[in-house]
Amino acid sequence: MDRRRFLQASAAGVALSAVGVNPVVFAKKRPLRVGLIGCGWYGKAALLRLIQVEPVEVVALCDVDSKMLAEAAEIVAGRQVSGKKPRTYGDYREMLKKEQLDIVQVSTPDHWHALAMIAAVKAGADVYVEKPISVDVVEAQAMVAAARKYKKVVQVDLQRRSTPHLVEARDRIIGEGKLGKIAHVEVYCYYHMRARGNPPAITPPAHFDYDMWTGPAPMRPYTSVVHPRRWRAFMEYGNGIIGDMCVHMYDMVRWMLDLGWPRSVASTGGILVDKDSIANISDTQTAIFDHGDVNVVWQHRTWGAAPDPKYSWGATIYGDKGTLKAGVMSYDFIPRGGGEPIHKDVTYEYEKYPEDKTEKDLERHVAPALRAHWKNFLAARQTRSLPVSNIEQGYISSASCILANVAMQLGRTLRWDPEKGHVVGDEEANRLLARPYRKPWTHPDPKNV
Repeated sequence: MDRRRFLQASAAGVALSAVGVNPVVFAKKRPLRVGLIGCGWYGKAALLRLIQVEPVEVVALCDVDSKMLAEAAEIVAGRQVSGKKPRTYGDYREMLKKEQLDIVQVSTPDHWHALAMIAAVKAGADVYVEKPISVDVVEAQAMVAAARKYKKVVQVDLQRRSTPHLVEARDRIIGEGKLGKIAHVEVYCYYHMRARGNPPAITPPAHFDYDMWTGPAPMRPYTSVVHPRRWRAFMEYGNGIIGDMCVHMYDMVRWMLDLGWPRSVASTGGILVDKDSIANISDTQTAIFDHGDVNVVWQHRTWGAAPDPKYSWGATIYGDKGTLKAGVMSYDFIPRGGGEPIHKDVTYEYEKYPEDKTEKDLERHVAPALRAHWKNFLAARQTRSLPVSNIEQGYISSASCILANVAMQLGRTLRWDPEKGHVVGDEEANRLLARPYRKPWTHPDPKNV
C-alpha cells in the first residue's frame, strides 16, 4: 500500500471508530467483490445462486460473446442487491488486471479452465471453477500447485457433494451401514446428448470472438455446433461424455465411499453407432476404475434405452446387505432379503427462492445443490479451510476420467502413481498427459506457476 492509500485507510478507520463502529467488523461486512469469466448457461445459473445466498457485489463479467455478455450484465443488475450493472470485458486478463476481486467464478468451456483459474489466484482471488477442472492431467496438476502456492480457496463445481438428498443417502444409507460390505459400483449415463448431424463450416457471428474462444485449443472450422453449449461434441475442447458426466457421478461415489485415487484405469469404446456425425467424442464407452477392494465401472451410451429410465444418469452401489441407486432426482435403497426400502426425491426450495420457478434455462433440481455448494465455499473462505469439493478432489476425479480416455486411445490398462503424478512404466501414456497448446498460448507448468 502506498503512503496516500495508507493515510486514507487510516483516516477512514479513525472516522469509523469515532462513531462506535469497529473498522475490522465493518470491513468484514463489505460485500464481496465477484467477477465471472464465462457468461453462458452454467455461468449465469451458478452466479445467480450465489446472489441468492450472499449479498455479494458482482462488479465484472467477462465473455468473448458480446451479445451473451450484455444479456448477462442486464440479468445480474436486476438480481443483485445494489442494482448496479457489472463492468464488462472481452478478455479475462484485462478484467483481472483492472478489478480487485475477492471471488472469481470460472465457467468457461473446459479448455479454458486452467489458464483462467491460475490467473485468478495469481491476481489474489479465491475461485469457484466448473468441472472437469481441466482438459489434460498436467493442467490439473498446475491448478493444484497454483492454489497452494498462492494460498487460495478453490471450490470445484462438483455439486453432487452438496446435493441435499445425496448427502442424506451418504449419511443415512452408507454411513449407517445399511449396505454392508461394498465391493462394486456402477456409474452411468444414457442420455442422448451427443451432437448429431454434419452442418457446414460458416463464418462466426460478428459478436463472437472465435479466435479468443478457441484460445489454446486447436483451431477448427467454425460450425453451428460449436457455440453456444454444444462444444462438448469435440475432444478439442473437453473429454467427451466421460469428462462431462462421469466426472460428476464418479466424484460422488468417491465422496460417498471415501475413495482416493484409483490404482489403475482401463477403458474401451469409441464411435460405434453414430459414425456420420460431426461430433468426434465417443458414443459408447466403458471404463473401470480399480480402487482395490472397490471396483467402479462407468458406462455411457448416447443411443438406445436406459436399463432403468428412472436412473438414466446416476450410480448403483452394491453391498451384501442391499443396493443404493443414486441420481440427481432421487435415491432408492433396496434392502436384500426383505426389510423396508427407502426413497427420497430431490429437494426444491421454491417457497424461499420463488425465482427458481421462472428463471430461464435453470436446471431447477440443481439449484439447492448450487446454493449449498456456494455456502460451503463461503464458509471455507472465512476459515481459510478446504471446501467440500476442493481443488485436490477435483484433480483426482477429473484426471481419472482423462486417464480413461488415454487408456481407451492406447488400448491398455494404465497404472497410476499419485505421488509422482504419472503413469507407471508407460512413457507413451505419460506423453499424452499434456496436450499441445496453440500459439501464442503457453501450457501451464506445475513447477512454475
